[in-house]
Amino acid sequence: MKRILTIQDISCFGKCSLTVALPLLSAMGIETVILPTAVLSTHTLFKGFTCKDLSDQLTPITNHWKQEGITFDAIYTGYLGTEEEIDTVISIIKTFRNEHTLVFVDPAMGDNGKLYPAFDEHYAKKNADLCAVADLADPNLTEASFLTGLPYRETYTEAYIREMLLALANLGTKTPILTGVSLKEGKTGAMGYDTETKEFFSYQNDRIPAAYHGTGDIFSSVLAGAFVLGIDRTNALKVAADYTAQTIDETLKNPDNPWYGVDFEATIPALVSSLNELRQ
Repeated sequence: MKRILTIQDISCFGKCSLTVALPLLSAMGIETVILPTAVLSTHTLFKGFTCKDLSDQLTPITNHWKQEGITFDAIYTGYLGTEEEIDTVISIIKTFRNEHTLVFVDPAMGDNGKLYPAFDEHYAKKNADLCAVADLADPNLTEASFLTGLPYRETYTEAYIREMLLALANLGTKTPILTGVSLKEGKTGAMGYDTETKEFFSYQNDRIPAAYHGTGDIFSSVLAGAFVLGIDRTNALKVAADYTAQTIDETLKNPDNPWYGVDFEATIPALVSSLNELRQ
């Protein structure tokens, strides 16, 4: 069984970060080890949330793992709160990485052309250092713009997406993947670039006119898991994008209108089924 370490925060209520990464990766048949960077009462769209920073625990925990001889097939990072935390995570990656370790970075820091309120451009550039040690990184267009310095555009051509991917590759990422990419009217998905084969690859599905917090974490978790399982890059994009879309669609049917997150629990059997089909 493959073993993955995922480093990100725990929002106790709200269906994002570790509370979606752990169950989804486990459902995919991957032993999932967590390294929480902080514990929040809810995600940050709630007012008055509490937050306990755990950055001072990252090194002691990983030192203990090293003493125990614990190893990982993959390391997957999500939302990180400070530049100092990013430096610590880069050190952890270098400590546990070997020639077979897959490093997957989700540089979560912004959307819709803007950084999240807690971050500035210095933080964005520090994320570029993290992406430099990644085998795969999957920023959205906003995050890619801040990482590369290229302008953010809401209307764009495929040539613009390719330019952005090449700029991300220049940071050092072996396989950058841009999320939230629309290559045709009414479609959305992702596009990537393989620096070894010099090939672009993409997957598009129907755009669903709805937005929920945590869907980026769901996409990244499933995408990371698919690559860990050795699924080829195009099918990895398909599994992650289709599962995310199916989960949004399922949530729209919920009369309770859970605005704070999506009903991914209801669609886990479909995710397992799609993986089983690829294995046949």
